[in-house]
Amino acid sequence: MTARPARGASRHLLVWLIGAFIVVPLGYAVLSGFKSTADLTRDPFGLPSPWRLSNYTGILSSGAFWRQIANSAGIAAATALVTVAVSAMAAFAFARYAFRGREFFFTLFAMGLMFPFAVAVLPLFILLRALGLLDNPLGVILPQAAFGLPMTIVILRQFFRTIPGELEEAAVIDGCGRFGFFWRILLPMARPALGTVSVLAIVTSWNNFFLPLLVLTDPKWQTIPVGVQQFQGQYSTNYALVLAYIVLAMVPALAFYSVAERQLIGGLTAGATKG
Repeated sequence: MTARPARGASRHLLVWLIGAFIVVPLGYAVLSGFKSTADLTRDPFGLPSPWRLSNYTGILSSGAFWRQIANSAGIAAATALVTVAVSAMAAFAFARYAFRGREFFFTLFAMGLMFPFAVAVLPLFILLRALGLLDNPLGVILPQAAFGLPMTIVILRQFFRTIPGELEEAAVIDGCGRFGFFWRILLPMARPALGTVSVLAIVTSWNNFFLPLLVLTDPKWQTIPVGVQQFQGQYSTNYALVLAYIVLAMVPALAFYSVAERQLIGGLTAGATKG
């Protein structure tokens, strides 16, 4: 009886340690954003005195900051739409159709999970330049969607395979074609899985730094990760202002994840418990 409470206490302690490892740096950055650089250098761990709201309000009143937020949100939404739309159709074919070479082609898609983006940087840049997609949001959206296909197809295929075949047979008997079954029945039933892969695509796109840095050199198209890097370079000596910018750049992602967390967890567990 003593071993079980000890294990429970050790797990709680581990959770608190992990939480502190995440929360403490975040709280330090938030408080440091209210200081001046001189205060931060003189007393790095003390409370702000006085509290300088101008660091945050100055950034929030900047048009460049909101433009970067809008660019990141638009690119993330478009990437999720393209990724989920293409992956859903491909996963439907891999899950519900029996054709020669099905497992071979699915394995090719799955192998994309082992293909690092860095390997494709040079040919991708040359291709985008040839297509005239540099300094164009499509130059970020399409590659992000392409690299997101393997994971999304794997998740959706597994979920689609849990839908009983009898349901499709009944739909066909009632006059519903293949596409009608896919659009009217399968997609509504797969809403948890679709929500999960949409959240993953949006978060991945929002956090992407290297591809927007490579493709989008025009400031009007820069996303928030690139904006953070540019802001750090511009105000490299004003540490407090940089920390304030980083904190504000994290807020939309944290807010989105707090709202989408239930959908993400629910969608991942739905396929495991269904059928």
